[in-house]
Amino acid sequence: MYTLYYSPGTASMVVHLALLEIGAEYQLKLVDIDKSEQHTSEYLKLNPGAKVPTLLIDGWPVYESGALLIILAERHPEAKLIPPIGTPERDAWLQWTVFLSNALMSTYRFWFYPQELGHQESPPEIRAAVQRKIESIWDRLEAHLSAHGPYMLGNEFSGVDLMLTMLMRWSRNMPRPVTEWPALKRLADLVRARPSWKKLYELEGLTEW
Repeated sequence: MYTLYYSPGTASMVVHLALLEIGAEYQLKLVDIDKSEQHTSEYLKLNPGAKVPTLLIDGWPVYESGALLIILAERHPEAKLIPPIGTPERDAWLQWTVFLSNALMSTYRFWFYPQELGHQESPPEIRAAVQRKIESIWDRLEAHLSAHGPYMLGNEFSGVDLMLTMLMRWSRNMPRPVTEWPALKRLADLVRARPSWKKLYELEGLTEW
C-alpha cells in the first residue's frame, strides 16, 4: 500500500501517473498549498523540504519526484515503466529522467517562484533569461524526438514520458507553450490519450491542457 501526499498539477503528478500505470493499491492525501499545508509541523515531519510529493512506501516517507518515479518503476517491473537492468535503453532512461529533473524542473522554479531569486516578481530581463533557458531545453528535446521518437526511448512508451509530459503541461501559460514544438506535441498527445492521464484528471479535478 502506498500513500501519496499530493497537490493537483504539481510535481506529484508524475508519481500519481506512475501509480495509476502500475495499478498498485494506494491512497491520496491532499496537501493544500494555497493554505500552506506543506509548512505544517505534521507535514514537515514527512518532508522537511515542505514540498510535494511525498510517498509513504510501507509506511516510510520518501520524496523527490524523479527518485519516486525510479523507485516505483523498479518496484513494479511488470508495468514496464523502466527498461531492464543492463540495457542501453535503461541507461538512456536514467539519463533523461535525471536531465529533466536537474535541467528543467529546477529552472521552472525560477519561473514560478521568483522569490527564490530574491524578487517578489522577476525583473523583465531575468524572466526573459529563464524563458530562454526553458525554451533551449525544449529545442534539445525536440531534436531528440524528431530523430528518435515518438517517445523518449523510441517506439516504446516508458515512465520518462510521464515526467516529460507533466513538465510540458507546466508551459501551457508561458509566452511560447511547448505545443509549438511538433515532436514534443506529438509525444504529449500520445501520453494525454492514455487511460492513466484521463483518470488522474478525474481524480485530481484538473481541466486545463
